[in-house]
Amino acid sequence: MIILTVISIFVITCAVWTVNKLFPFKVCPICAGVSGTWLWMLAASLLGYQIDLAIVAMLMGGSVVGIAYQLEKKLSAGKSALLWKVLFIPVGFVVAYSLVYSQWAMLAASLGIAGALALLFLRSSGKDQSNVKVAAQSQLGEPRPMGREELKKKMENCC
Repeated sequence: MIILTVISIFVITCAVWTVNKLFPFKVCPICAGVSGTWLWMLAASLLGYQIDLAIVAMLMGGSVVGIAYQLEKKLSAGKSALLWKVLFIPVGFVVAYSLVYSQWAMLAASLGIAGALALLFLRSSGKDQSNVKVAAQSQLGEPRPMGREELKKKMENCC
């Protein structure tokens, strides 16, 4: 089963890498390879095929950590990356476990918690952080980059 898993990851990764050249948006090929593999394996298991659930769980765990690290790049200013991972990754493991063992109530609850964490950590405070940077730079006498509104006005008046 592990050989089939590795082949699946490789094939899906190569396919996504190729498709990425055709579309304007990019998808992480290895992320797609791993998640695509556990998705089809989980579906096959739910349909009654003999699938090694340890492999599915291992791949899902990798996806959870990958998602946490990708979302870490989008954390709102002032949010702790360590706290984000300490809270999100274990909840993600509960999501994976509940999917593997068809624990639907646990899945719903853990997805709700993961969603709440994402809202809490990824939602901006409403303050435009670029304005803080602009003000700080202009006080230092450095060239001042345009703020969002100023840039918007210049673009509207262009041409």
